[in-house]
Amino acid sequence: MQLRRELIAGDLLPQQRLVEADLCSRLHTSRGTVRAVLLRLEHEGLVVREPYRGAHVRVIDEKEAVEITEARAVLEALAARQAAVMATDDDLAAVRAIHAEMRPLLKRGDLLAYSDANRRLHERIIEASRHTTTQRLLSGLKAQLVRYQYRTILVPGRPQQSWAEHTALVDALVHRDPDRAAAAMMAHLSGVVATLHSAAGQEADSASGFG
Repeated sequence: MQLRRELIAGDLLPQQRLVEADLCSRLHTSRGTVRAVLLRLEHEGLVVREPYRGAHVRVIDEKEAVEITEARAVLEALAARQAAVMATDDDLAAVRAIHAEMRPLLKRGDLLAYSDANRRLHERIIEASRHTTTQRLLSGLKAQLVRYQYRTILVPGRPQQSWAEHTALVDALVHRDPDRAAAAMMAHLSGVVATLHSAAGQEADSASGFG
């Protein structure tokens, strides 16, 4: 559904109101259909509906963001292990091509474009795993909401770490080393978890007046 795709893509901001009349007009559908969609998205944990106040995009707090990323790390490590075995030559060529895009983006400081390439790289690895259960479980993790609500790539020092982690991961995949691929993916997403903790701590210090 279009509204779900917009939420996952980060086109709608945390806490943004989802007004039924506006959605009906924009999506060219009935109010009944919009309400059914919002109810489904609420069940998926993407939207919050409140009596007399309507619906808005759900905000994921730091604790949940960390938990989602930790779960994602386990599943994506399995996907990387499988991809090292199951990927076709075309899959690996696509992974290498996306990885090659990332370096110039990093060099010119286009971190949001780098983040988008990062997303595509992970999606391609998951696809190459041919592991349908892992793919299904990952699709329900709301990982993209974490990605767009917590831009860890903007944390100082993180872009260079991310590049090194992705380089190790791609190298392991190209050499079809399942153990190394799984370890590289786990190390990468553990780095994301550490950055989430660090960013949250910095926000707390700032709010408390500590620098």
